[in-house]
Amino acid sequence: MERLFLSWEELLRLVRHLAGQLQGEEFDLILGIARGGLIPTALLAQALGARDILTAAVMFYEGEETLPEPVFLQFPADPLLFGKRVLVVDDVWDSGRTAWAVKARVRQAGGFPLVATLHFKPGRNQVPDEPDVYAEATEAWVVYPWAPEVWLKT
Repeated sequence: MERLFLSWEELLRLVRHLAGQLQGEEFDLILGIARGGLIPTALLAQALGARDILTAAVMFYEGEETLPEPVFLQFPADPLLFGKRVLVVDDVWDSGRTAWAVKARVRQAGGFPLVATLHFKPGRNQVPDEPDVYAEATEAWVVYPWAPEVWLKT
């Protein structure tokens, strides 16, 4: 599989693109998906002037093994989401299963989710949905500048 290595400059370009697409969208808070979505969440919050940021820790992989269902390690309490327009942010929509699960959980709590990702992989998508907003479509394995294989090199 092709590997796409992103620089910090390319990352900022993608975040600026997402921020431009989100201008005029109304949301009450941002929900960043840990771990990959946390850096894009922080950058997007800065670009949009958003201050109300929550996190969701969702595990779909245990080592190399894909789990049959998501495990929510941490998720905001329902009252924090009820009646709120929630911008859900992740780095990549690969199979879509993580964002799909988070979106469903936000709806279950009475919130109204809008999903934004840096990358969308339409050929790998396994759910009947796609991100509401994404910066780029690709089928490559994206290596973000915060990936351990990039910054932990010795």
